[in-house]
Amino acid sequence: MKTLKDVKVGETATVARLHGEGPVKHRIMDMGITKGVQIYVRKVAPLGDPMELTVRNYELSVRKADAEMIEVV
Repeated sequence: MKTLKDVKVGETATVARLHGEGPVKHRIMDMGITKGVQIYVRKVAPLGDPMELTVRNYELSVRKADAEMIEVV
């Protein structure tokens, strides 16, 4: 299974599904990350957390731990 954490800077991935339940999943969905959305990884902070992403023309941050919940293809 490939997750958003595995996507490298400069790559684009399509969300296949979200794993888990609870507040973290709802926070991710509130950011517009749902199945079928394409995500472009712009840069990763030196320590690897957070990930800077572009989703539907919005720039946002997702913690690496949260990125493990986002399965991509």
